[in-house]
Amino acid sequence: MTTCELLAPAGNLEKLKIAIRYGADAVYFGGKEFSLRAKAGNLTLEEIEEAIVYCRDHGVKAYVTVNIFARNRDLMPVRRYLSLLSRLGPDAIIVSDPGILALSRNQAPNVPIHLSTQANTTNYLSALFWQEHGVKRINLARELGIEEIRHIRQKITAELEVFIHGALCISYSGRCMLSLYLTGRDANRGTCAHPCRYSYRLQEEKRPGEFFPVEEDGRGTYIFNSKDLCLIKRLRELVDAGVDSLKIEGRMKGIFYLATVVRAYRATLDALLDDDIYPSTLKKAERELSLISSRQYTENFFDHPPDDKDMLYNGPKVVQPYLPVAVVIKGGKRPQLRTNHVIRPHDELEYMDTDLSETTFSVTDIRDVKTGRRIEKALSGDMISVGCRPEIDFAPFSLIRKKNV
Repeated sequence: MTTCELLAPAGNLEKLKIAIRYGADAVYFGGKEFSLRAKAGNLTLEEIEEAIVYCRDHGVKAYVTVNIFARNRDLMPVRRYLSLLSRLGPDAIIVSDPGILALSRNQAPNVPIHLSTQANTTNYLSALFWQEHGVKRINLARELGIEEIRHIRQKITAELEVFIHGALCISYSGRCMLSLYLTGRDANRGTCAHPCRYSYRLQEEKRPGEFFPVEEDGRGTYIFNSKDLCLIKRLRELVDAGVDSLKIEGRMKGIFYLATVVRAYRATLDALLDDDIYPSTLKKAERELSLISSRQYTENFFDHPPDDKDMLYNGPKVVQPYLPVAVVIKGGKRPQLRTNHVIRPHDELEYMDTDLSETTFSVTDIRDVKTGRRIEKALSGDMISVGCRPEIDFAPFSLIRKKNV
């Protein structure tokens, strides 16, 4: 295992446990307020405490996001919230606002401060500024290439964090006003409506109801729709450049996305230490990443500024060929599952292990957990136990998938 941290999103407690199951070294999550993903499940204070204890018990670090751009009315509630977080003892607080940084140093002096990508750190002098103001780790702007990252690493001693996978904003490191102007929902306060993903049409003022396509070289109407970031092939360069933490975007993404991405990057990172297995591991990881819903992939600014090939003009997403059908809640050879899709006896399913391997099995019977009665069909949201052929020793918070036919 490399010394470089793999940092995964956790939109709720279940996602946190799934991320840890599939190999995250650290997780980041927000509370119900002051986080830039207000539409994620997010955690109550009681759940934050539970999450921190769970992480500590599993040797994983827990980072809490307090990364809104605050208004005056936010400062007193943020002050109280930071005091509460200080008592809970996360491994870091993630901030982007200098005012919240100052409050964090005052209200939670025992908790390290990480700087969000929203702060747009694009040069070593900015990085030095934040370092001198008490920031332990800087998540660099997503608009930096590998040479710029190397240069910053040479100039500062603070830890560096870089996004390696996930959705990209058209705006500079996510500081976008489009959602606020079009919908009244402020991206910089956690309520982005993602208007960059909308399909746009043009209407001439004197021809109401007569629409004209907005085209980019004839390829469609998704004029702001960037492909998703994927740096699975560039991990060695990032590790060699001295990056301390590799971050996955996606607190609002589903459990199948989370499990697939975390285990793909975990396996590839670990394989960096063994040249004999690295090529085959990378190939398998790339295949796994092709199985999840995406907007296709780009390496963004890694080598050079992106161009029109890094945009997806012909539609919003690529449909995933697999569906997550269940989460293992209680492990063992007759596991208890919470279903996400319909499951029937004789269904052929795949158990996703942590090492990029899957075990195909057939469901022999299904029972309702509460009543113990045998059922012929489990619906989404049911709690069931299942018999399997062949027999598998299931681990809690693993995922089960099936082909999307």
